[in-house]
Amino acid sequence: MNFTQRLRQNDLLLGTMLTLPSPELAEMISSCGYDWLFMDGEHGNLSTLDWQRMLQAVAGRSAAIIRVATNSEREIKKILDIGADGIIAPQVNTADEARHVVACCKYPPQGIRGVGLARAQGYGRNFADYMKTANVSIAVIIQAEHIDAVNNIEEIVEVDGIDAVFIGPYDLSASMGLIGQVDHPEVVEAIDRVGRACQQRDISLGYFGTTAESVQAYASKGYHLICAGTDAGFVLGGAQQTLDKLRE
Repeated sequence: MNFTQRLRQNDLLLGTMLTLPSPELAEMISSCGYDWLFMDGEHGNLSTLDWQRMLQAVAGRSAAIIRVATNSEREIKKILDIGADGIIAPQVNTADEARHVVACCKYPPQGIRGVGLARAQGYGRNFADYMKTANVSIAVIIQAEHIDAVNNIEEIVEVDGIDAVFIGPYDLSASMGLIGQVDHPEVVEAIDRVGRACQQRDISLGYFGTTAESVQAYASKGYHLICAGTDAGFVLGGAQQTLDKLRE
């Protein structure tokens, strides 16, 4: 059973975030047994070729889901063509924006994704098989990370083709004038509103935290797409811990 099938049946999927242009780090972290990797193409400076090298290093050990830099047709097409298992679309604030993202991920007649030959299609060798399965196997995950998305969430979740909604707590708090205050009651209520809307539509919910402890409450609430920690955080944390022990 692939990642998208597991996502649609609400399995608990545990992941972490990759932000650094290092195939070696991606290879090491994927060998740990994470269900999925949140590859952040929105904030980093990685190129499409960098992401392809990362995907090759992961080699299918973990599902590779790339957050695209923009929700443009061109950007989404390129990321899917290099072989990502799905995308995370940032800053989806309306139902129309959600419909656009879904359409960009689907080949006609369900969508508008352009047809090309690249790594995802085996450079042509697996073209026919890929075309038969891509529309159902690619994970389409949108982010609710702005108060506008919260205010429109009941309409957003009615859009066909959304596999999960991923909360962006830090950007959400910033859009509410409460930057970084992810535990503020108003931010928590906004997140809970998204949660209620998704659960009513049986759409999986995702949440990111910098530590395992920060996401446990959301896993206990029924969130299924959990992401904790970052590659940079692991390196910094391990290095600092070792130095601190040496200084004792």
